[in-house]
Amino acid sequence: MNVSLLQKRLEQLRQNRQAQDEMPGAGPVVPPGSSKQVLWRRIKDTVMQEAAEVLDIDAMDRMTEAERSSYLSREVGVLVQKAAAGMNVTLTRSEFGRMVEELISEITGYGPITPLLADPTVNEIMVNGPNQVYVERHGKLELTDITFRDDAHVMHVIERIVAPLGKRIDESSPMVDGRLPDGSRFNATIPPVSLIGPVLTIRKFSAKPFTMADLIRFGTLSTNMAIFLKACVEGRLNIIIGGGTASGKTTTLNVLSSLIPNNERIITIEDAAELNLQQEHVIRLESRPSNIEGKGRISIRDLVINSLRMRPDRIVVGEVRGGEALDMLQAMNTGHDGSLTTGHANSPRDLLSRLETMVLMAGVDLPVRAIREQIVSAIDLIVYQARFKDGTRKITNITEVVGMEGDVITLQDIFVFEQHGVSEDGKVMGTFRATGVLPRCLPQLEAKGIHLPPGIFG
Repeated sequence: MNVSLLQKRLEQLRQNRQAQDEMPGAGPVVPPGSSKQVLWRRIKDTVMQEAAEVLDIDAMDRMTEAERSSYLSREVGVLVQKAAAGMNVTLTRSEFGRMVEELISEITGYGPITPLLADPTVNEIMVNGPNQVYVERHGKLELTDITFRDDAHVMHVIERIVAPLGKRIDESSPMVDGRLPDGSRFNATIPPVSLIGPVLTIRKFSAKPFTMADLIRFGTLSTNMAIFLKACVEGRLNIIIGGGTASGKTTTLNVLSSLIPNNERIITIEDAAELNLQQEHVIRLESRPSNIEGKGRISIRDLVINSLRMRPDRIVVGEVRGGEALDMLQAMNTGHDGSLTTGHANSPRDLLSRLETMVLMAGVDLPVRAIREQIVSAIDLIVYQARFKDGTRKITNITEVVGMEGDVITLQDIFVFEQHGVSEDGKVMGTFRATGVLPRCLPQLEAKGIHLPPGIFG
């Protein structure tokens, strides 16, 4: 728990209470015949106001995490009992425990979604206005029974997430990206852009980074595919990972990046930092949006250009989605071998078409053939990943960029995933197989002392 943030939170509560006290007829008024839900909310509102006066921040600052948790449970419990008695409400033991837990989440965490952030089975949290919260578990969406009081309650949680980052969100700047202290990525979109109220999306990441063994265990790829990809990373091939939204591109990028030797200088470039590299020599760069005056923006493209002056052995770009694609290709073509990045696409071939479009977004007037020659010269391997209907994520193609025939870039699949059908319980059935084609990069790998058994290619 960040005590300084809690102090700001309680100060805000004090100000809210002072404003309410100054209003005529201030204080909780319980209408006759109120439903238990209304009373429940009134008890929580009362406790939230009282907590600002009762909790001792200075004492909490000197406590251990366990002592602080016990202190909060005790003090909030007393306030709940007092508020319930004042409204003639009887709470069962389970209701009392749940209310204390929810109030502690409101005071110290992120409100109703705090338990979801602590749930290891939840991969993504989607707050669609105050009355609808979805989660993704095991690749599938589920509607939860969690709700917020109103739009203001959702906005309060969003502001609590955004404030420590030094960013702002309001009508003039209604969209913001960032990351939580645990590394989870979030996006917040509010009215007038969002027509259903404030929308918050949080993509969680495992506290312990996944390894190649984990991906094999998940069924994302086969052992032979893993052996080949490991050799390609160690052999400094330029690799781009493609796929749709939530297909697992960043997870795969994290795993491949972890295979980079520990004696190399790595520079990572991202919009919102998600990569979690364990090597010793890692420089992390993150883009920055413009300020309220519309100035100070630092784009991914600016960071890619700047990284070339920082003596990188490897450049890892979280995702290319615009003109930075040209600078990334230039870096790959000027001695920065072994670079890694991701991009949205529907197939390996479509990924190359998107790269062409992104290069043109850089505002440089280049003929299409020149762009394709740059792509062929820069990209060695495409790893394409897809998310299936049963929620599983699989690498469906490991494709080598071979060269050009006329004006067409030629590709060859080294490994593919072939789906055979769907089981009775909805699971996708299929096999990973080698196509039997020997990669043209084998001599390049062998020249660097990396020898692969030919048997893995069928």
